[in-house]
Amino acid sequence: MSQGKQSFLGGAALLTVTMLVTKAIGALYKIPLGNLLDEQGMNYFYAAYNIYNLLLMVSTAGLPLALSRLVSQAEALGWVNRRRRIVSVAFWLFLLLGLLSSGLMFFLAGDLAGWMHNTRAEDAIRVLSPAVLCVCLVSVIRGYTQGMGDMRPTAASEVIESASKLVVGLGLAWWLLRQGYPSHIAAAGAIAGVTAGVILSLLALSVWMLSHLSRDRGRDDPGRRRDILRQLLAIGVPITVGSVSLSVINLLDQSITMGILQTSWGLTEAEAGGLYGVYSYAGNLFALPAAFIYPMTISLIPAIGAALARGNRASAGRHTAAAFRLTALLALPAGVGLSVLARPILELLYPAKGAQTLAGAAYHLQILGIGSIFVCLMALSNGILQAYGREKIPLWSLLAGGGLKIAMNYLMISSPDYGIQGLPVSTLCCYALITVLNLMAIARYVPEKPDYFRVFSRPGLAALGMGAAAWWLHRLLADLLPGERAAVLKLNLTGRLRRRLMDIGLIEGTEVECVGTSPLGDPSAYLIRETVVAIRHSDGQGVLIG
Repeated sequence: MSQGKQSFLGGAALLTVTMLVTKAIGALYKIPLGNLLDEQGMNYFYAAYNIYNLLLMVSTAGLPLALSRLVSQAEALGWVNRRRRIVSVAFWLFLLLGLLSSGLMFFLAGDLAGWMHNTRAEDAIRVLSPAVLCVCLVSVIRGYTQGMGDMRPTAASEVIESASKLVVGLGLAWWLLRQGYPSHIAAAGAIAGVTAGVILSLLALSVWMLSHLSRDRGRDDPGRRRDILRQLLAIGVPITVGSVSLSVINLLDQSITMGILQTSWGLTEAEAGGLYGVYSYAGNLFALPAAFIYPMTISLIPAIGAALARGNRASAGRHTAAAFRLTALLALPAGVGLSVLARPILELLYPAKGAQTLAGAAYHLQILGIGSIFVCLMALSNGILQAYGREKIPLWSLLAGGGLKIAMNYLMISSPDYGIQGLPVSTLCCYALITVLNLMAIARYVPEKPDYFRVFSRPGLAALGMGAAAWWLHRLLADLLPGERAAVLKLNLTGRLRRRLMDIGLIEGTEVECVGTSPLGDPSAYLIRETVVAIRHSDGQGVLIG
């Protein structure tokens, strides 16, 4: 096969640009979808998607990385026949896993929906089931080309997948709602776009693969299929289990939250789903920064693997250091920005949502924004440890973080002091623990370990300065402390509350001073046009000041 190889940074840059394109397309998919579907519809959508992610991780999480690593090592050593044999073994293994996972998802859709406390998500789960098989086959081709150092097929197929998802999913959801179908049917239509996108991506990659096949024969021993299978599993299974652990955590997250809200708080399934749906608006943005780190890890693992196969540890160290610097430059400002500008970002993306929904989502995003920094570092550190043959360490880190999260979910969500507001806190603590454990392992086991202080100090200070400036320019009335003054920039309120505040003089340009707070911290008293007015914290979150 004729391959166009790229350097580690070149491949990472290509996949990052691709990620920018796919995320832009994804925004055109998920943001209108979030405005089309109500909170219950979004809950059904993510119930199906979380189950899909779990089975997807079981089938493809670690094995494509193992495939790319073995292929890169064979290519570095000039083993043509071994490379071909590795791909053949991987294909049949992935096909079997895909058939099993898709069948499980299709035939047990009702049971899975019931376990998630989302019985109406059954249709969405069943519609999504064929995607698992297709992704398994897609992963074989992507793993091979990535191992060969060619990221172009992966990039092109991801764009095709995203564009197809947008057209089919958003179009179906809009049409179903126009026809008067309920939200769970519209959610199934929306998620059908994911299945359609994966199918078209598989077709495109298959055409590319057939047109680039090489008939060249090498003189090397291809090796026994049993030995290659053993190698794939030895590398891939720990990675898979670690990734599955993360998907299980996310799945249990929704299941536990829905269960506690219905049992401890006495909410109906629809009411609990509505609350979790609000959380999902913040969850969409929480995962965004890490999406730009994963392409780098995809390029990093085969690059380090090839360098180590040639005995060039200095080159492996340079790749590791470069990856850390790029991650710090991206993750720190992105996470701080999401946290500080949570409310304005959500208002921009979801204008159709009410003030109460946006206020709840903003609270979640303020905490999850900081958590996204740790997700980025977790993704990178996982990739580094896996590339250096320490696949089991990320597994134990994930299990530790997952255990902490589940325990905190039960303690905080059932507590009258927190409720669902405890969910982002447990998420932040989970990923922080995983990251710390991984970084400690890198410092201990990786010979070419980076200087963490040099990597994070300057980007960290810059991110804090940016965050402080953004916070000062885009604060909310509820953020004012006693003695502070500010001018009203915008009222993000509707209906009777907006009219009431405007009647007392709270309009754009009005100067406001916080003169005190109640003993419990809510409400606060504000001096507005020589009149002291008490305003609740939830209402003050709808007033932008500067």
